[in-house]
Amino acid sequence: METLSVSKKVIPITNYQIPKKIQIENLNLKIGKKHILKDISVSVPKNKITVILGPSGCGKTTLLKSMNRLTDMYPDMEVTGKICIDDEDILHSGTDVTNIRKRMGLLSQRPYPLPMSIYKNIAYGLKISGRRKKRFLEKRIRHYLIQASLWDEVKDRLREPASSLSIGQQQRLCLARGLAVDPDIILADEPTSALDPISSQEIEKKFLELKNGYTIVMVTHVLRQAARIADYVIFMYLGEVIEQGPAYEFFNNPKTEITRAYLRGSIN
Repeated sequence: METLSVSKKVIPITNYQIPKKIQIENLNLKIGKKHILKDISVSVPKNKITVILGPSGCGKTTLLKSMNRLTDMYPDMEVTGKICIDDEDILHSGTDVTNIRKRMGLLSQRPYPLPMSIYKNIAYGLKISGRRKKRFLEKRIRHYLIQASLWDEVKDRLREPASSLSIGQQQRLCLARGLAVDPDIILADEPTSALDPISSQEIEKKFLELKNGYTIVMVTHVLRQAARIADYVIFMYLGEVIEQGPAYEFFNNPKTEITRAYLRGSIN
């Protein structure tokens, strides 16, 4: 079996003692009669990049969306189990969903900048949290655009519409906008799937830098991308978690035949 090379030190799963940011226990999600997520129990380590892998239709995006309760928008949804973020169960009926979502930046498959200027895209997130002074806004907008490796490209174009940017630049703008609400978690649903190779590398590079201050959970279907950037892997198949653990262990010592078949390319 061909394995993907990952430049990481071996970390046995039993000794992986990094603090957990997200803990999911016995999560089941049904829409009507369709059982989407089946008894999901996973841990997401703090300040690491966790990649959710698996073939199309296995529930990866649904699991990601459950972490900020975007799944609430599904009609006829039934959900049971626990999703704890810093020991707070966000599925509890008393949870303020708006506050939960403020703690999480979200990148979609395609960028969706707001229909306004580059400047106002970042200012929007700052203003909704009550920060409105012009001098403060200008300083923080610059900060977040630098964080997203976009400042040098747009510093003379801040009043231009965000739609004038390339798709790769728009995705980095959406990242900067998400960072502007001061989240501690970044959720990314195949954030490079619509990008060219250079723009994809920029996003990967950014994630590797940002993980020092953020917990990043990313869905991808690209095995080599996961091998390049993942610290921890959750592998799903038909709505179930088949295997989870440190990236080196997953890619070089898979524990199940389903995982080995997926890594061989026998399962798409």
